[in-house]
Amino acid sequence: MTIPILYEDNHLLVVEKPVNMPVQEDRTGDKDLLTALKEMIKERDNKPGNVYLGLVHRLDRPVGGAIVFAKTSKAASRLSDALRRRDMDREYIAVVRGRLPKDKGRLEHQLLKDKKENKVSVVKPGVKDAKKAVLDYEVLGRKGDLTLVSVRLETGRPHQIRVQLSTVGCPLYGDQKYGASVNRPGQQIALWSKALAFTHPVKKEPLFFTSLPPEVEPWNHWGLS
Repeated sequence: MTIPILYEDNHLLVVEKPVNMPVQEDRTGDKDLLTALKEMIKERDNKPGNVYLGLVHRLDRPVGGAIVFAKTSKAASRLSDALRRRDMDREYIAVVRGRLPKDKGRLEHQLLKDKKENKVSVVKPGVKDAKKAVLDYEVLGRKGDLTLVSVRLETGRPHQIRVQLSTVGCPLYGDQKYGASVNRPGQQIALWSKALAFTHPVKKEPLFFTSLPPEVEPWNHWGLS
């Protein structure tokens, strides 16, 4: 599998994650992005020994789009710190079913993850181990009962976008976990990591990367590419 590289230097590697590929090794044993990229660098650069590649953030397995890795421990530490300080802007686009409460707004929920079931639910404030989840959204277009929406994360919780949008009555197109009642088995989830913006951890230059989903159902209704 050829993984598109959006940017690379001695410190960073920004790629377009293929859909349905785990970012890191999981219990399925399927090929993961981190391992594939390490193997690519090792072979391409004829590197002896192990290749360092630091995981900075994650995307759910069915989600495609822009993701950044660190090629040095210094870059990994600084990027992780930027993420904690919310100095990394992450924009996603999604196609949801139904209409959101407003054309532009903010969603705040308390989320609790069931690790055994790998499923997240919205709970009341004060529940043990629950974490606050915040996102901002903006409607970009509509086609029948489908809505194209831009999402910016303030927090990075597991399954956050999928759970929060489903909670307000707008499950993602193709999402079997949080929208099984309105999606058919086999449909690809319509969530894409569209843009990343952050300061280079070493050069201190502003960086901005974009990635667009393929012109397939349901993305093709809006001609994004």
